[in-house]
Formats: sequence, C-alpha cells, structure tokens
Amino acid sequence: MNNAQYNKNQKAENTDLSDFSGMSGSVAKAKDTKKTIKMLLTYSKKYLPGIIIAVIAAVAGTIIALVGPGKLKVLTNLITEGIPTIIDMPGIVKIGILLIVLYLTSALLNTLQGWIMATVTQKISQKMRIDISRKINRLPMWFYHKNTTGDILSRITNDVDSLGQNLNNSLTTLVTSITMLTGSLIMMFITNWTMTLAAIASVVLGFITMMIIMSKSQKHFDNQQKYLGLINGHIEETYTGHLIVKAYNGEQQMFEPFKGLNKKLNKSTYMAQFLSGLMMPIMTFVDNISYVAVIVVGASLVISGQISFGVIVAFLVYVRYFTQPLTQIAQLAQGLQMAVASGERVFEFLDAEEMADEKNKKAPLQNVKGHVEFKNVKFSYEGTDKMVINNFSAIAKPGQKIAIVGPTGSGKTTLVNLLMRFNEINSGDILIDGVPIRQMTRAQVHSLFCMVLQDTWLFEGTIRENIVYNKQNVSDEDLKKACALVGLHHFIRTLPNGYDTVLNDKVNLSAGQRQQITIARTMIDNAPMLILDEATSSIDTRTEVMIQNAMDKLMEGRTSFVIAHRLSTIKNADIILVLKDGDIIESGSHTELIEKNGFYAELYNSQFEVA
Repeated sequence: MNNAQYNKNQKAENTDLSDFSGMSGSVAKAKDTKKTIKMLLTYSKKYLPGIIIAVIAAVAGTIIALVGPGKLKVLTNLITEGIPTIIDMPGIVKIGILLIVLYLTSALLNTLQGWIMATVTQKISQKMRIDISRKINRLPMWFYHKNTTGDILSRITNDVDSLGQNLNNSLTTLVTSITMLTGSLIMMFITNWTMTLAAIASVVLGFITMMIIMSKSQKHFDNQQKYLGLINGHIEETYTGHLIVKAYNGEQQMFEPFKGLNKKLNKSTYMAQFLSGLMMPIMTFVDNISYVAVIVVGASLVISGQISFGVIVAFLVYVRYFTQPLTQIAQLAQGLQMAVASGERVFEFLDAEEMADEKNKKAPLQNVKGHVEFKNVKFSYEGTDKMVINNFSAIAKPGQKIAIVGPTGSGKTTLVNLLMRFNEINSGDILIDGVPIRQMTRAQVHSLFCMVLQDTWLFEGTIRENIVYNKQNVSDEDLKKACALVGLHHFIRTLPNGYDTVLNDKVNLSAGQRQQITIARTMIDNAPMLILDEATSSIDTRTEVMIQNAMDKLMEGRTSFVIAHRLSTIKNADIILVLKDGDIIESGSHTELIEKNGFYAELYNSQFEVA
C-alpha cells in the first residue's frame, strides 16, 4: 500500500461526525433532553385522558397486588397456628379465593393499561410521521443539499420507530414500577421497620451505581443513533451510484469511509449496550443481598419473639415487590435512553428552519401571457458569501424562446431554480406579467411552468400514472397523442399491459425512454410556460429530431427557457443569453452572436472542432 492510499485509509478510520454532517445549519443544536421531554409531552397532550386512565389502571393494579402479601401473612399464621391443633380450612379457603380475585383483578388492570398505552404510543408515532411528512414539504431546497438522504430517512424510519417502541415498553412500566416501589416501601415500614431499614441499606448502593451508569451511557446512545443515520446516508449514496463505483473500481474507496463509520457505530453501540447491560447483574446481586439481609434480621426477630413467622413470609414478598421495580427500572433505562436519543433526532428535524409562510399571498395570475423579467437579481447559496448570480437582468417577451448557455458553473440551472422559487433571491426581483414572484405562493409559481430536467424521475407505478402525474381528467386520446409526439407510443404498445405496465425493476427502460416519458409528462401538464434543462441529452440523434419537432409545437405561444450544452439545438432561439460567472456577457440571436465573434462564437465553434 502506498503512502497516499495509507493516508486515505487512516482518514476513513478516523471519520468523525463533522465529516458526514447529517443535520447542519439550523438543526445542528446541542442536545437538550428537557426540550425533548417537553416536546413528547406536547405530542401526548391530545391523548392525556387515555394516558390518565392507563396510569390509574396501573396504579390500581399495583396497589391491589400490594394487598396480597398482607393476606398471605394471615394465611401463613392460620396454618402455623393450626398445626398443633386444628387448621382453619374455611378461613384458608376464604383467604385463598380472595388472593385469586386480587391477583386476577391486578392482572386485568395491567392488561388494560398495556393496551391503552400501546394504542397511544402508536398514535403518537403516527402523528410524528404525518408531521415529518408535512415538514419535508416546508423545508427549503438548501436543506436537502446540505444533508444526506440516508440520514433524513433514518430519522423518519429508525428514530420514530425506536421512539414509539421504547415509549410503549417503558412508560407504563415506569409508572407501575414507581407505584410498586413506593407502595411496597410503605407496606414494609408498616409490617416491620427494622427489616425495612436492612432491605433499604442493601439497595441504596446498587441504586446509586445504576444512576451513575445511566449518566455515563446516555452519550453512547446519542452517538449510536447519530452514526446509524450517517451510515445509512453513506450506504444510500453508494447504492445510488453503484454503477459508477463499479465502473471506476471504487469499491475499496467507498468501503473505507463505511468501515470508519461502522467502526464508530460498533463502538458506540457496544458501549451503550455494555453499560446498560451492567444494570441487570448489579440489581440481581442487590436483590439477592436484600433477601439475605431480611432473612438474617427476620430470623433474629422471630427467635426473640418480636414477630411471627407469617411476617417474614409477607415481608419477603414485599422485598420482592421492592427490588423488582428497581430491576425493571434498570431494564427500562436502556429503552428510555434510546427513546431520548431518538426523540432528540426527530425533534431536531421537526425544528429545522422552514420556508416563509405564504398564507397571505395573492391569488394566482389569471390569463398568463408569459412576460418574464429578471431585474437586478443577486443570489448566493445559504451559508456562503460568494455570489452565484451577480446583478442579473433580462426580459423574456410572451411566446419567446430564451436559450441560456454558458460554461459549467456559470449559473444556468441556478437561474432556473430562482425562476421556479426553488431558491430565494438575495435582492432584486423576478416578475411574471409584471407581478413579482415573491408575491405569489410557490405552488402558484410552479403551476405556471412545465419542466423537463436532465435527471429523469419516475416512480413505481404504471406508465399512465407516471405521465399524467398529478393531472386530473386526462383522456386516453391526449395521453397517446403526447406519447406519439415524443416517439414513445410504439414502444408502449409492445409492452404486455401497454400504458398500464407497472414501471419497476422488471421493466428495463433506457435513459432515453425514461426521458421521453418525462417529456410526455410535460406535454400533458400543458402549463403556460416551459423550462427545458438539457432535456434531450440522454436521447439519440434521430429521436432527438422527433422530440425537437414535438417541443417546437409545445413551445408555440409559450415563453420557454432552454438550458443547452449542445448549442446546435438552440440555433432557432429568439434570444440567447450567454452566462459566465453569474453575469450576462452576451445576448442576441444565434446569427448575431456568431457575427460578434465573441465568447458564444468561441463556445459554438469549439463543439465542431476536430481534436
């Protein structure tokens, strides 16, 4: 292994959170457990009556169970006192039946609270998913550019599921444990204070140890969820580009960061599980020590005649009731810590900065003509001071075909994103028919454009559903006409189910066919204006000619913005805007710009030079 490769591997091994920033910007906040609990209480407010009923049922069931040892003491005394003479069988049967009724009632109440809490926690998880789904639509585009898809998905799936499951398992058990702990302690003091002090003394040390472990292990649970999100992001990125990874023999290069993240995830998970796993053995040890202490002290009290044998029997049950909640709390600690760690990540996402509210925006434009004006537009990406668009001004008259050309990074796609309000301008104005787009809602602006991007997007559904996406009442005739115009109708007819063929992994579409479907979708959308971002880059020359003719028909009467790298495709544009470093350096028709023999002419001629 050479030094460069060694250094690369070492960097991957030492990957830190900052190298794979999952949540950044407004979301990168210090963990706040109190805030997480407060948010959980807010989510639970709607279900408060059900939670109260569940808590009452849990408390009642626990209190009823605590009555049992007292009756067991009476039962034991009846038996021991009757051994020398006659055992009171009717009394024993009566107490036995009472104990059965008590324990059965307690079990039913605990079952009721378990059912209620399972329902409540699932409702809370459902509401969280709904809120996250709505939140996704309110987040600005820069948020998705800064955060990996895998980490966002991990918060929506893993963290919400973990939060719901651990709350369901922990909440009522915690209430029951506290009630049992308090009730058994009271009953122990009522039964015999000497043995109670002996039991408490043996438990205190274990309880203190448990609290120390919980404080140490929380950070590892936080890191466990964080690294899980980061590793999901890396896997998603690698899988999406697996063809490129294989083509460039980059498997090892992608594996190294994964190995670094996986190592840290393993370490965090190990430490979290190990520390929380110590609680059960410690509490089991404490439980056994408590029994020994009670038996030794109780035996001396029986010998001295201060208590009866039945008191020891009852007290041993109380000790079990006293130590059992502590053991349960030790078990719950892991779940509660996991819930807190997951909750923090979920609420970080829900607290992310949203796009500005647009409820008070005007009604959409009527009878749109398509007059578009860029007036002194300036733009820089979130968190940077570098201007991508510098004082850009241009006018597109209704029905004109505006071509935007320039070298990579000149701001062509950024300009279109500003026009669609995917990003917000820093200063200046973009006007449609004289109305600034900032006075319209984003949905209104989006409805004015049909758009074909260089990157195609198809979802798992029928070809028909993909083409008429979000468009109502599209006839079969219009559907077939659009597909025929883009040269796709014949191919669709060869499929087993025609337009009802489901697009999934079993249907192999070429990049060109996928683009043809998205162009047909644009034709069906039939919006007043059109944006084409290198729409025919994935299509062969013959099909491109067919689609270009269809596009020319689609552009008739529509203001169209065309981003092109192959300059031969935009020779018939009304105006060609030549961008460089965010500024218009030339504008005019193809003929005019060639005659100027400037930057555009240089770009155009370079595409026909023979190397």
